[in-house]
Amino acid sequence: MKIALLPNLEKKNAARCVAETIDRLHALGIQVWMRIANRQYGFAADCWAPDDKELFSGCDAAIAVGGDGTIIREARCAAMAGKPILGVNTGRLGFVAELEPNELHLLSHLAEGNYTIENRLLLRAEFADEQGVQRIDALNDVVIARGALSRIIDFQVGLNQTAMARYRADGLIFATPTGSTAYSLSAGGPVLDPVMRSFLLTPICPHALNSRPVVFSEEARLTVQTFLTADAKAYLSVDGDRAIPLCQGQQVTISRSPHTARLLKLKQHHFYQILNQKLGST
Repeated sequence: MKIALLPNLEKKNAARCVAETIDRLHALGIQVWMRIANRQYGFAADCWAPDDKELFSGCDAAIAVGGDGTIIREARCAAMAGKPILGVNTGRLGFVAELEPNELHLLSHLAEGNYTIENRLLLRAEFADEQGVQRIDALNDVVIARGALSRIIDFQVGLNQTAMARYRADGLIFATPTGSTAYSLSAGGPVLDPVMRSFLLTPICPHALNSRPVVFSEEARLTVQTFLTADAKAYLSVDGDRAIPLCQGQQVTISRSPHTARLLKLKQHHFYQILNQKLGST
């Protein structure tokens, strides 16, 4: 078995966790592949891949070591390659991580085949710019929101080529079931079981009494147009990555991605146990 090990070495104690992970995988007879950019840290990897195409094509699965942002970003990369991924938490919340650093002994389940794979829906944001049509996938959410100092925005939302609703709000969050416990939850959205085949729209600070989150089928195709006043600005962000400025009336399409994130599960627990543990519910 070959594993692509994908660490965020800016996290505290991440290097130590990576070294222990490599030792444990080697003890199980599993080869470790890493990006050549990590070679300077002196890890005992078996192969240094020059790019992600070679890294993922040569491996059976991946392990991401870092916080939620790292695991989400690497899960998208693994999804494009059709490979399953396991998250090890060295961040704060670690909501999408399967293991904590003190649980690395459970990696033995990989070698034994004692694991399951949980399929997670991805969303795709599609829009046109000067370079042509851009397509970006999200495991958590796609957000269209105003700038820090700009005014409230008018949004026109269509569903399957039919006008659906208008919103006046600071922004709109389009969240996967995985992302329903992230920004959308803070904005008043519902929690969805992460294996559900659906996604949701949650307005951010809507200027209306009847604006509520809406859950859509995975087959839904939403279009969003933003209407800005002279001093207003709107930005598109995917999984909290860079902010992409949007123009007056620019259209963004939100739909299910053709790719699926495949998360390796080594422990016998259910989603609501994790929800209570991570979010401090009593």
